[in-house]
Amino acid sequence: MSYPPWWQGNGRVPGPVPGSGPSFLLASHADRERTVDVLRAGYGEGRLDKGEFDRRVERAYAARTVGELALVVADLPHGPAAQQTAFGAVPPAFLPPPRPRTNSKAIGAAVCGLLCLLTAGLTGIPAIVLGHTARGEIRRTGEDGDGLALIGLVTGWLSAAGWAVFWLLLIVAAASGS
Repeated sequence: MSYPPWWQGNGRVPGPVPGSGPSFLLASHADRERTVDVLRAGYGEGRLDKGEFDRRVERAYAARTVGELALVVADLPHGPAAQQTAFGAVPPAFLPPPRPRTNSKAIGAAVCGLLCLLTAGLTGIPAIVLGHTARGEIRRTGEDGDGLALIGLVTGWLSAAGWAVFWLLLIVAAASGS
């Protein structure tokens, strides 16, 4: 004996046992619209004929629970199916090249250089050392971060020069005062 599909049946939707999970939550308008979108995709792909599509859309708009909506689209993929090509996967030659990683010493140089303002110049020398070593590694390995290393170098050298001028002026002032 052949039974008609549930959406053509007696109007009663079979489903899970009442109270057995989120399938008995009340359906919202947005839930119904998402279900109709899945039905439209299935109809557009030729998975449903016009009559079946119309019946299922009617059932979706009449559904009271999320479980009823799930049954309307249970035999359809949720969204457009992936298109199969004769070529298979995209060859690696056509993929974008991987982005090089940022040199960690360049990051350290930039951080030390920017901290020169807060540490009264104590991180200036590490910024200079890290900046020079990072730029050498970047040239050798092709990593990213040259701008960060340059920030560390510039702020480190400005800090070192500023403190050198400060100490020089302090020494000159002390010598001329005695």
